[in-house]
Amino acid sequence: MANKYEMMVILSPVLGDEGITSTTEAIKAKIESGATIDSMESIGMKRMAYEIEDQKDGFYLLFNFTSDADFPKEIERVLKITEGVLRFLVIRIEE
Repeated sequence: MANKYEMMVILSPVLGDEGITSTTEAIKAKIESGATIDSMESIGMKRMAYEIEDQKDGFYLLFNFTSDADFPKEIERVLKITEGVLRFLVIRIEE
């Protein structure tokens, strides 16, 4: 059975504009390989509450997608090894 999920990703500003764009497209492609993207919002550069990997700012992305229950573990595995991803969080949306 398909569930709805929300995922926030914070990218490092060190990537630069091209790196952020290519990383965003790679994440989007990975999600599309195993899920249906309901919406994607590029929130942009924001100041973080505390430094992560010596960075005070981060580029925020918000994805809403529908997938089977085991897909979030796969996307988390990929994000852990993706260069430039500072933090991410995937939560299931209760309907």
